[in-house]
Amino acid sequence: MPALLIASHNPDKIGEIRDLLGDLRVELHSLRDFPELKPTEEDQDSLAGNAMKKALEGASHTGLLCLADDTGLFIRALNGEPGIFAARYAGDHCSYADNREKVLRLMQGVSDRQAEFRTCVALAAPDGVIACLEGVMPGSIATSERGENGFGYDSIFIPEHGELSYAELDDRQKNAISHRARALQKALPLLKDILELQPQEV
Repeated sequence: MPALLIASHNPDKIGEIRDLLGDLRVELHSLRDFPELKPTEEDQDSLAGNAMKKALEGASHTGLLCLADDTGLFIRALNGEPGIFAARYAGDHCSYADNREKVLRLMQGVSDRQAEFRTCVALAAPDGVIACLEGVMPGSIATSERGENGFGYDSIFIPEHGELSYAELDDRQKNAISHRARALQKALPLLKDILELQPQEV
């Protein structure tokens, strides 16, 4: 069975990507299977740049086809913040809760609550990047945390055309509409074609 590396140490993200890949016939690995590899320094100026860097480093170090993503939350009233710095908006080594608290504090009394999640998914082989694809989910920022499911900013983000936050949806409902799902849906046909061409002993 062909192998695919998910270039992440984050168990929440790894689990979500595993679910989104569904019944794809592939042996899935993550960076948690390679403890000697340090996380990629996300020093690029765009989601696409960070995703491609992570995918290429993962593929180069392991020899496996690698899938990486980078996700940002862009809030209009905050001039696009936290943007590409969503994971560390409240500072280095901050928690999910720290990030959410900062956003809610900055958004107190703000009437324009429009926001969007963007995910860029990159595929790379050891010899180079193959593709980078984007998924976007517009929505709004809630006035307080809602729901217990999900991770990151899920409890304060309400996707468009809905009344529930991501964290008030179950995994199946979220994975049917999310920004990451939209990016992976674009990547899946290409990924299937590549895996079918790989030697079976990989």
